[in-house]
Amino acid sequence: MKQVGKINIGVLASGSGTNLQAIIDAAEAGRIDAEVRVVISDVAKAYALARARKAGIPAVFVERNMFSSRREFEGAITAVLNEHGVELVCLAGFMRIIGKALLDAFPNRIINIHPALLPSFPGLHAQKQALEHGVKIAGCTVHVVDVETDHGPIISQAAVEVKEGDTPDTLADRILREEHRIYPEAIQLFAHGRLRIEGRRVYITNHESRNGGFE
Repeated sequence: MKQVGKINIGVLASGSGTNLQAIIDAAEAGRIDAEVRVVISDVAKAYALARARKAGIPAVFVERNMFSSRREFEGAITAVLNEHGVELVCLAGFMRIIGKALLDAFPNRIINIHPALLPSFPGLHAQKQALEHGVKIAGCTVHVVDVETDHGPIISQAAVEVKEGDTPDTLADRILREEHRIYPEAIQLFAHGRLRIEGRRVYITNHESRNGGFE
């Protein structure tokens, strides 16, 4: 049953799920008005599923190879999300491109965190891309998911200084700390209905909507 005043979140993850843990911790501490209702992974042994079980959250493995098309695969994911009353889908290291079936089921209700200052360095190995490009500032981005990879309207970003001697791993560690901060913050803005999309811009409004979501 949905708790009054909270939005129901479904998290999709393929790996260790550190951003999932940050969301769970923020919800349990009351820092966000949200409840993680289900965690779904396309990887049977993803540690994200273990994190969910430890927190008492339903953990569901959906195997891609069981379906003949991405549409059928996403249809199965959508069914699980709907079963748990999910209102906002959060991608937390979900290593599959989101297709039209899932986007149509949750229009402007799927968000993602990416370890770069988009539109720079989309796709895989963003920290390595940043170092190879010689940037002085890296960071992370929370954005609305659309049909293109790491492309949708930007909700929030955080900058991280690139230090001499950084490796992709050391830079990723510092960026990850910012990810764990801004992802719950973005969820809270969504939960309070304080976001408005106009074209590619996402505006943060002062007034709140009891229904959450985007204006």
